[in-house]
Amino acid sequence: MRYYALISNDGDNRLTAEPEDGLLLDLTSIDPDLTDLEDLAIAASLSGTNIDEIASRILSDGEADRFDLSELMDMSRGGESYYRLDRPFEPPEVWAAGVTYKSSELERIRESDTPDVYSNVYSAERPELFFKATPDRCVGPFESVGIRGDSDWNVPEPELAFVLYKDEIIGYTIGNDMSSRTIEGQNPLYLPQAKVFDRCCAIGPCFVSAESLGDVTDLSIACTITRNGEDVWHDETSTSEMARSCEELADWLQRYNYVPNMTAVLTGTAIVPPPEFTLREEDIVTMSISGIGTLENDVVVV
Repeated sequence: MRYYALISNDGDNRLTAEPEDGLLLDLTSIDPDLTDLEDLAIAASLSGTNIDEIASRILSDGEADRFDLSELMDMSRGGESYYRLDRPFEPPEVWAAGVTYKSSELERIRESDTPDVYSNVYSAERPELFFKATPDRCVGPFESVGIRGDSDWNVPEPELAFVLYKDEIIGYTIGNDMSSRTIEGQNPLYLPQAKVFDRCCAIGPCFVSAESLGDVTDLSIACTITRNGEDVWHDETSTSEMARSCEELADWLQRYNYVPNMTAVLTGTAIVPPPEFTLREEDIVTMSISGIGTLENDVVVV
Protein backbone atom coordinates (compact mmCIF):
# COMPACT_ATOMS: atom_id res chain seq x y z
CA MET A 1 0.00 0.00 0.00
CA ARG A 2 0.91 3.63 -0.36
CA TYR A 3 0.87 5.87 2.72
CA TYR A 4 0.36 9.64 2.81
CA ALA A 5 0.89 11.99 5.73
CA LEU A 6 -1.47 14.92 6.21
CA ILE A 7 -1.04 18.02 8.33
CA SER A 8 -3.71 20.55 9.23
CA ASN A 9 -3.47 24.30 9.57
CA ASP A 10 -3.45 23.70 13.34
CA GLY A 11 -0.54 21.25 13.15
CA ASP A 12 -2.70 18.13 13.49
CA ASN A 13 -0.88 15.13 11.96
CA ARG A 14 -2.70 12.23 10.34
CA LEU A 15 -1.49 9.07 8.61
CA THR A 16 -3.52 7.69 5.73
CA ALA A 17 -3.34 4.54 3.62
CA GLU A 18 -4.35 4.12 -0.03
CA PRO A 19 -5.90 0.64 -0.44
CA GLU A 20 -7.55 1.76 -3.69
CA ASP A 21 -6.21 4.22 -6.26
CA GLY A 22 -7.17 7.74 -5.26
CA LEU A 23 -8.89 6.81 -2.00
CA LEU A 24 -7.12 7.64 1.26
CA LEU A 25 -8.33 6.04 4.49
CA ASP A 26 -7.40 7.86 7.68
CA LEU A 27 -5.68 5.42 10.04
CA THR A 28 -5.50 8.12 12.73
CA SER A 29 -9.30 8.41 12.79
CA ILE A 30 -9.41 4.79 14.00
CA ASP A 31 -6.37 4.91 16.26
CA PRO A 32 -5.65 8.48 17.45
CA ASP A 33 -2.20 7.44 18.72
CA LEU A 34 -1.16 6.45 15.20
CA THR A 35 0.04 9.65 13.54
CA ASP A 36 3.36 8.71 11.98
CA LEU A 37 4.65 6.08 9.57
CA GLU A 38 7.31 5.03 12.06
CA ASP A 39 4.50 3.94 14.40
CA LEU A 40 3.52 1.35 11.79
CA ALA A 41 7.13 0.28 11.33
CA ILE A 42 7.53 -0.23 15.08
CA ALA A 43 4.33 -2.26 15.31
CA ALA A 44 5.32 -4.40 12.33
CA SER A 45 8.75 -5.08 13.81
CA LEU A 46 7.36 -6.04 17.23
CA SER A 47 4.74 -8.35 15.72
CA GLY A 48 7.06 -9.96 13.19
CA THR A 49 4.93 -8.91 10.23
CA ASN A 50 4.97 -6.03 7.71
CA ILE A 51 3.54 -2.53 7.55
CA ASP A 52 0.73 -3.44 5.15
CA GLU A 53 -0.50 -6.20 7.45
CA ILE A 54 -0.60 -3.84 10.43
CA ALA A 55 -2.46 -1.18 8.43
CA SER A 56 -4.98 -3.73 7.17
CA ARG A 57 -5.69 -4.88 10.73
CA ILE A 58 -6.29 -1.30 11.85
CA LEU A 59 -8.63 -0.59 8.94
CA SER A 60 -10.63 -3.71 9.75
CA ASP A 61 -11.18 -2.45 13.32
CA GLY A 62 -13.29 0.58 12.43
CA GLU A 63 -14.73 2.97 9.87
CA ALA A 64 -11.95 5.29 8.68
CA ASP A 65 -12.46 8.87 7.55
CA ARG A 66 -11.96 9.22 3.80
CA PHE A 67 -10.05 11.67 1.65
CA ASP A 68 -9.94 12.02 -2.12
CA LEU A 69 -6.29 12.09 -3.16
CA SER A 70 -6.82 14.19 -6.28
CA GLU A 71 -8.71 16.84 -4.34
CA LEU A 72 -6.07 16.85 -1.59
CA MET A 73 -3.30 17.36 -4.15
CA ASP A 74 -5.15 20.21 -5.83
CA MET A 75 -5.85 21.94 -2.53
CA SER A 76 -2.30 21.33 -1.26
CA ARG A 77 -0.97 22.94 -4.42
CA GLY A 78 -3.19 25.97 -3.92
CA GLY A 79 -2.86 26.13 -0.15
CA GLU A 80 -6.64 26.26 0.17
CA SER A 81 -7.30 23.21 2.35
CA TYR A 82 -7.49 22.67 6.10
CA TYR A 83 -5.47 19.49 5.49
CA ARG A 84 -2.56 19.31 3.06
CA LEU A 85 -0.06 16.67 2.07
CA ASP A 86 3.05 16.57 4.22
CA ARG A 87 6.28 14.62 3.97
CA PRO A 88 5.27 10.96 4.19
CA PHE A 89 7.66 10.57 7.13
CA GLU A 90 10.38 12.60 8.82
CA PRO A 91 13.78 11.15 7.95
CA PRO A 92 16.32 11.73 10.75
CA GLU A 93 18.98 11.64 8.04
CA VAL A 94 18.98 11.70 4.25
CA TRP A 95 21.89 10.13 2.40
CA ALA A 96 22.47 9.91 -1.34
CA ALA A 97 24.44 7.90 -3.86
CA GLY A 98 26.20 9.29 -6.89
CA VAL A 99 27.35 7.99 -10.26
CA THR A 100 25.06 4.96 -10.13
CA TYR A 101 24.00 5.32 -13.78
CA LYS A 102 26.31 5.28 -16.81
CA SER A 103 24.83 8.52 -18.12
CA SER A 104 25.53 10.12 -14.73
CA GLU A 105 29.18 9.15 -15.00
CA LEU A 106 29.44 10.72 -18.46
CA GLU A 107 27.67 13.88 -17.30
CA ARG A 108 29.97 14.33 -14.31
CA ILE A 109 33.05 13.77 -16.51
CA ARG A 110 31.83 16.47 -18.92
CA GLU A 111 31.23 19.09 -16.24
CA SER A 112 34.21 18.40 -13.99
CA ASP A 113 37.76 19.70 -14.01
CA THR A 114 38.81 16.31 -12.55
CA PRO A 115 36.94 13.77 -14.73
CA ASP A 116 38.90 10.70 -13.62
CA VAL A 117 37.31 10.93 -10.18
CA TYR A 118 33.89 10.07 -11.60
CA SER A 119 35.10 7.45 -14.06
CA ASN A 120 36.89 5.61 -11.28
CA VAL A 121 33.96 5.57 -8.83
CA TYR A 122 31.52 4.21 -11.42
CA SER A 123 33.58 1.06 -11.88
CA ALA A 124 34.88 0.80 -8.30
CA GLU A 125 33.67 -1.75 -5.78
CA ARG A 126 32.83 1.00 -3.26
CA PRO A 127 30.01 3.35 -4.33
CA GLU A 128 29.88 7.09 -3.84
CA LEU A 129 27.73 7.81 -0.79
CA PHE A 130 27.35 11.21 0.82
CA PHE A 131 25.27 12.91 3.49
CA LYS A 132 22.47 14.90 1.88
CA ALA A 133 20.10 16.48 4.39
CA THR A 134 18.85 16.89 7.92
CA PRO A 135 15.09 16.98 8.61
CA ASP A 136 15.06 20.80 8.56
CA ARG A 137 16.59 20.84 5.07
CA CYS A 138 14.12 18.32 3.65
CA VAL A 139 10.71 19.43 2.34
CA GLY A 140 7.58 17.60 1.24
CA PRO A 141 5.17 17.76 -1.72
CA PHE A 142 4.12 21.23 -2.89
CA GLU A 143 6.70 22.91 -0.66
CA SER A 144 9.55 25.01 -2.07
CA VAL A 145 12.91 23.49 -2.93
CA GLY A 146 15.95 25.74 -2.88
CA ILE A 147 18.66 26.83 -5.29
CA ARG A 148 21.85 28.53 -4.17
CA GLY A 149 22.38 32.16 -5.03
CA ASP A 150 26.13 31.61 -5.53
CA SER A 151 25.75 29.00 -8.29
CA ASP A 152 24.98 29.66 -11.95
CA TRP A 153 23.90 26.08 -12.74
CA ASN A 154 21.29 24.63 -10.39
CA VAL A 155 19.38 21.48 -11.25
CA PRO A 156 16.97 18.93 -9.78
CA GLU A 157 17.87 15.25 -9.73
CA PRO A 158 14.91 12.82 -9.68
CA GLU A 159 15.78 9.68 -7.75
CA LEU A 160 14.27 6.53 -6.35
CA ALA A 161 14.75 6.64 -2.58
CA PHE A 162 14.58 3.73 -0.16
CA VAL A 163 13.82 3.84 3.55
CA LEU A 164 15.73 1.89 6.20
CA TYR A 165 14.37 0.46 9.43
CA LYS A 166 16.52 -1.82 11.58
CA ASP A 167 19.03 -2.19 8.75
CA GLU A 168 16.42 -3.35 6.22
CA ILE A 169 14.69 -1.64 3.31
CA ILE A 170 11.03 -1.30 4.29
CA GLY A 171 9.80 0.91 1.47
CA TYR A 172 10.36 3.59 -1.11
CA THR A 173 9.57 7.18 -2.01
CA ILE A 174 10.68 9.79 -4.57
CA GLY A 175 13.64 11.99 -3.76
CA ASN A 176 14.74 15.27 -5.34
CA ASP A 177 18.47 15.79 -4.86
CA MET A 178 18.77 19.51 -5.56
CA SER A 179 22.30 20.22 -6.78
CA SER A 180 24.56 23.17 -7.56
CA ARG A 181 26.48 21.82 -10.52
CA THR A 182 28.67 24.91 -10.86
CA ILE A 183 30.13 24.35 -7.41
CA GLU A 184 30.55 20.60 -7.75
CA GLY A 185 32.16 21.01 -11.18
CA GLN A 186 34.82 23.38 -9.83
CA ASN A 187 36.25 20.80 -7.45
CA PRO A 188 34.90 17.46 -6.09
CA LEU A 189 35.91 18.59 -2.60
CA TYR A 190 33.15 21.19 -2.84
CA LEU A 191 30.52 18.43 -2.99
CA PRO A 192 29.07 19.12 0.50
CA GLN A 193 28.47 22.76 -0.46
CA ALA A 194 26.93 21.72 -3.78
CA LYS A 195 24.59 19.24 -2.13
CA VAL A 196 23.75 20.47 1.39
CA PHE A 197 21.97 23.80 1.83
CA ASP A 198 18.55 25.12 2.82
CA ARG A 199 15.69 23.21 1.15
CA CYS A 200 18.16 21.02 -0.73
CA CYS A 201 16.00 17.90 -0.70
CA ALA A 202 12.37 16.91 -1.23
CA ILE A 203 10.69 13.57 -0.61
CA GLY A 204 7.19 12.33 -1.35
CA PRO A 205 4.42 12.36 -2.19
CA CYS A 206 4.00 9.08 -0.34
CA PHE A 207 5.76 6.06 1.11
CA VAL A 208 5.23 2.73 -0.65
CA SER A 209 5.89 -0.48 1.26
CA ALA A 210 8.54 -2.80 -0.13
CA GLU A 211 6.01 -5.64 -0.24
CA SER A 212 3.56 -3.75 -2.43
CA LEU A 213 6.07 -2.15 -4.81
CA GLY A 214 7.96 -5.39 -5.33
CA ASP A 215 10.74 -5.44 -7.93
CA VAL A 216 12.28 -1.97 -8.26
CA THR A 217 14.78 -2.79 -11.01
CA ASP A 218 12.60 -1.54 -13.89
CA LEU A 219 10.68 1.49 -12.69
CA SER A 220 10.16 4.41 -15.06
CA ILE A 221 11.37 7.82 -13.85
CA ALA A 222 10.35 11.12 -15.42
CA CYS A 223 11.08 14.76 -14.64
CA THR A 224 9.49 17.91 -16.06
CA ILE A 225 10.35 21.55 -15.38
CA THR A 226 7.62 24.10 -15.99
CA ARG A 227 8.25 27.84 -16.32
CA ASN A 228 5.52 30.43 -16.63
CA GLY A 229 3.00 27.71 -17.44
CA GLU A 230 5.11 26.07 -20.17
CA ASP A 231 7.17 22.89 -20.01
CA VAL A 232 10.77 23.92 -20.70
CA TRP A 233 12.55 20.63 -20.02
CA HIS A 234 11.60 16.96 -19.78
CA ASP A 235 13.44 13.66 -19.69
CA GLU A 236 12.84 10.05 -18.71
CA THR A 237 14.85 7.02 -17.65
CA SER A 238 14.43 3.68 -15.90
CA THR A 239 15.92 2.11 -12.80
CA SER A 240 16.96 -0.74 -15.10
CA GLU A 241 19.90 1.53 -16.00
CA MET A 242 21.22 1.52 -12.43
CA ALA A 243 24.64 -0.10 -12.03
CA ARG A 244 24.09 -0.86 -8.34
CA SER A 245 21.15 -2.33 -6.45
CA CYS A 246 19.39 -0.70 -3.52
CA GLU A 247 20.51 -3.58 -1.32
CA GLU A 248 24.14 -2.99 -2.29
CA LEU A 249 23.89 0.71 -1.45
CA ALA A 250 22.19 -0.07 1.87
CA ASP A 251 24.94 -2.51 2.76
CA TRP A 252 27.78 -0.09 2.02
CA LEU A 253 26.09 2.80 3.83
CA GLN A 254 25.70 0.80 7.03
CA ARG A 255 29.23 -0.57 7.20
CA TYR A 256 30.78 0.81 10.42
CA ASN A 257 28.12 3.51 10.35
CA TYR A 258 25.01 3.64 12.54
CA VAL A 259 22.05 4.72 10.41
CA PRO A 260 18.92 5.81 12.33
CA ASN A 261 15.57 4.18 11.64
CA MET A 262 13.52 5.86 8.88
CA THR A 263 16.62 7.23 7.15
CA ALA A 264 16.01 7.90 3.45
CA VAL A 265 18.65 7.03 0.85
CA LEU A 266 18.51 8.56 -2.62
CA THR A 267 19.91 6.17 -5.22
CA GLY A 268 21.27 8.47 -7.94
CA THR A 269 19.95 9.82 -11.21
CA ALA A 270 20.36 9.35 -14.93
CA ILE A 271 18.60 12.52 -16.07
CA VAL A 272 19.94 16.02 -15.53
CA PRO A 273 19.25 19.19 -17.55
CA PRO A 274 22.11 20.21 -19.88
CA PRO A 275 24.69 22.89 -18.97
CA GLU A 276 22.82 25.58 -20.87
CA PHE A 277 19.77 25.09 -18.65
CA THR A 278 19.43 26.16 -15.03
CA LEU A 279 16.52 26.40 -12.64
CA ARG A 280 14.99 29.78 -11.91
CA GLU A 281 12.89 30.98 -9.01
CA GLU A 282 9.19 30.08 -9.42
CA ASP A 283 9.92 27.13 -11.73
CA ILE A 284 7.85 24.02 -11.01
CA VAL A 285 9.68 20.69 -10.77
CA THR A 286 7.56 17.57 -11.25
CA MET A 287 8.98 14.07 -10.76
CA SER A 288 7.18 10.78 -11.30
CA ILE A 289 8.16 7.19 -10.61
CA SER A 290 5.92 4.31 -11.64
CA GLY A 291 4.26 2.61 -8.70
CA ILE A 292 4.94 5.54 -6.37
CA GLY A 293 3.39 8.70 -7.77
CA THR A 294 4.31 12.31 -8.53
CA LEU A 295 6.32 14.77 -6.44
CA GLU A 296 5.82 18.46 -7.24
CA ASN A 297 7.73 21.45 -5.86
CA ASP A 298 8.25 25.07 -6.77
CA VAL A 299 11.69 26.69 -6.67
CA VAL A 300 13.01 29.53 -4.50
CA VAL A 301 16.44 31.11 -4.13
CA VAL A 302 17.71 30.45 -0.60
